[in-house]
Amino acid sequence: MAKAKIKEPEVVSPEEMSKKDLENKRKEITAYYSENIPPLQVQLEYEELLRDIEKTRAERLQAQMFIAQTMAPEPEEGESRNDMPEMQSQTTIDPSKMSGQEAADHIKRTLKKSN
Repeated sequence: MAKAKIKEPEVVSPEEMSKKDLENKRKEITAYYSENIPPLQVQLEYEELLRDIEKTRAERLQAQMFIAQTMAPEPEEGESRNDMPEMQSQTTIDPSKMSGQEAADHIKRTLKKSN
């Protein structure tokens, strides 16, 4: 396969450019930015609309959750409102009658295996 020769652009420092060259370069840059502003404005409007849609969805979901919690029946005695089971204390020792270190020594914590 033959390698194509690519001519690299010359790098010219602003000090080496004439005033006319600098003015032409500024005009090129200004034209480039002016051409790209309208598509960027459209993109900005698109992104703002997406943000507003997501915000509205979140607010609607929050309102639905509030209504569901408000309309839910009160839990009966012994039931917890959430689905998490209440933790039961496995200690029969009254920690208020001993020092903090003694109470900590008597508490045995284990992880339950789930199959």
